[in-house]
Amino acid sequence: MNQAIRSIEVCFSPALFPLFKNESSIVVIVDILRATSAICTAFANGAEKIIPVSTLDEAREYKKRGFIVAAERDGYVLDFADFGNSPFNFSREKAGGKTIVYSTTNGTQAINLAKDHYQILVGSFLNLDALCKWIAKENRNVIVLCAGWKNKFSLEDTLSAGAIVDNLISEAGYSTVCDSALAARDLWRVAKKDLVSYIQKAAQRERLRQKGLDDVIEYCLTLNLLKVVPAFIDGALTDLVRNRQITTMVGV
Repeated sequence: MNQAIRSIEVCFSPALFPLFKNESSIVVIVDILRATSAICTAFANGAEKIIPVSTLDEAREYKKRGFIVAAERDGYVLDFADFGNSPFNFSREKAGGKTIVYSTTNGTQAINLAKDHYQILVGSFLNLDALCKWIAKENRNVIVLCAGWKNKFSLEDTLSAGAIVDNLISEAGYSTVCDSALAARDLWRVAKKDLVSYIQKAAQRERLRQKGLDDVIEYCLTLNLLKVVPAFIDGALTDLVRNRQITTMVGV
């Protein structure tokens, strides 16, 4: 694909995704508070694979088969799950070397929604730079899919989409004629001066506060802390950066 025609779009909600669907594109899933931040953290702490499932019935079946299950709905850990979707749950002790089944209110559904595309990547503020560098090397058109909140617009996901747009346009020569991408980029440029303060107005930030689950906010808004690029391959998420390093070491 000619680099001059690489483009980036932003889809504000899974409900709108059929309007953006293009199976030759890379799709980046963002669910900042908290699913995709947790996924990136899990791989940084050595998780082997993460199996994202959309329904609780699927998650329960995996649990019966002996899998570790992280599952929540509306922020609350499910009674059959080992833990929920706080990034702090995915410590090296819990995640290192493990395959974890994962089901969340919004994020894992968005991953499965995009499964027919060329490549499905997981994005967050935590892995922004590593993610964008990987995308630039792939030389493909990009759709950033905001997981949102039950198909509604999400401020924090849109801001992260704007950060990805800004990076790929500024650093990798991408272009866009997508109004939602331009809006996300403009919003990011306003918010990035003090992201933690800006996000205080977000609905999901308030939901987490009311439930006593807001201890992860500053962590999830930290830029470029992790050098991981999770990708959905053959029904599971894996870290492309680690796999590339392993392949290089064994000389394949």
